[in-house]
Amino acid sequence: MHRLWLIFAQAATVCVAVLFVISTLKPEWLPSRFAPFGEPAQQVTVQQASLPVSSANPRPDSFNDAVRKAAPAVVNIFTTKEVRVSRNPMLNDPLFRRFFGDQVQGDETQRAASLGSGVIVSPAGYILTNHHVVEAADEIEVALPDGKKLLAKVVGADPETDLAVLRVEGKSLPAITFGSSDALRVGDIVLAIGNPFGVGQTVTSGIVSALGRSGLGINVFENFIQTDAPINPGNSGGALIDARGNLVGINTAIYSRTPGGASLGIGFATPVSTAKMVLEQIVKSGAVTRGWIGVELDEVRPDILEALKLKSSQGALIKGVVSGAPADKAGVRPGDVLMAIDGQTVNDPQGVLNLVTGLAPGTPAKMKVKRKGEDMELALTVGRRPKPQLRAE
Repeated sequence: MHRLWLIFAQAATVCVAVLFVISTLKPEWLPSRFAPFGEPAQQVTVQQASLPVSSANPRPDSFNDAVRKAAPAVVNIFTTKEVRVSRNPMLNDPLFRRFFGDQVQGDETQRAASLGSGVIVSPAGYILTNHHVVEAADEIEVALPDGKKLLAKVVGADPETDLAVLRVEGKSLPAITFGSSDALRVGDIVLAIGNPFGVGQTVTSGIVSALGRSGLGINVFENFIQTDAPINPGNSGGALIDARGNLVGINTAIYSRTPGGASLGIGFATPVSTAKMVLEQIVKSGAVTRGWIGVELDEVRPDILEALKLKSSQGALIKGVVSGAPADKAGVRPGDVLMAIDGQTVNDPQGVLNLVTGLAPGTPAKMKVKRKGEDMELALTVGRRPKPQLRAE
């Protein structure tokens, strides 16, 4: 009997050992009612998402295709320039020089660096950016999204629209596809691509908040696309694209109340229609040529409306006429209200500026003005707009 008990005990011990090994190493071999370490067996059922949609059938909740199309053409721009730093007057003090010796003699020259963004618009190496990004730069370096760096030269600039054209030496560069800024509507989705704060290429999204913004005092010619897509320092000169990845604007400025210029949800982009015109003229001739008639304009304010006995505030008041200018030769006088140019009505001074500068110098034009309550039509030949005066440093 004792022998049988020993055999049973040994067999039970072996079975328990085998069960322990199997439950530890191969628990799937055991029936579901057996669980490791005596825990009750449990099964969890999860819902697995389907495989990602193919590029032929893009996801409706993603703009990845638009970004992949446009992002390779958006570059980082690094500029450096020499800045003269005046010598501290304390260095001229004899007592200071007695204890500390002669320090820096004369003014110092230091190198200041800044950054921005740009958009490759041609495989030949032409790049659109903002004029203020490359203004007075001694050296311009362009970094492509793949990490390659190229030196760039300024082909030409147009300070009045804050646009500039650069060129780098490269082959088969990824150029962006131009869209239509004229087809934009308030509420359309747009994406901003650039290099904010130097962190690297970044994409932000928003909508078109307004169109035709002007009177902001940013540029001479203002017809901005307003967007709430976050635009921050370093984004200047970058791309504003539509949901299909086409260029619709060049990010130019933001409204901010913070010292660092952080976005508050109000950004402005120059329409691609303006950018294309500037690009083509600069590449062709190195500068932008605009029409000019030689008048000083003002809004038709309520007091002027009453004084001139006008029925509508539409148009632009001619405050002054440049002697010898096309308008002067055509008989335009101060106090006239300009109502239309070549059949296109004008609503304000900015509208006149946009229409006139779009006319080629040397072409004839007709002006409809209101003088002392009477309509008049005057003929003139459009002149060439003088170059903007350089700002004093």
